[in-house]
Amino acid sequence: MKTRDIFNLLHNAVESKHFGKKISQKQMAERLGVSMRTYQDWKLGNSEPQAARAVVEMLCELDDEDALHVLRRIRRNLREKS
Repeated sequence: MKTRDIFNLLHNAVESKHFGKKISQKQMAERLGVSMRTYQDWKLGNSEPQAARAVVEMLCELDDEDALHVLRRIRRNLREKS
């Protein structure tokens, strides 16, 4: 799977979570802390954020239960900081 496919999958999943409400590339870029141009380049496969790919690959090395545990801890930590 290419990194652009991962970003497209995540973009669609976030929209689905919001009951199909469209989320613009600008909004997704803001959530990721990058420019819209950078996000567009990622989605088109013109460039790849190497760190993001490495994180996804490490998560994929884990069993489903362990990956879910890590994601839940990350979510909990993010909620505490906001």
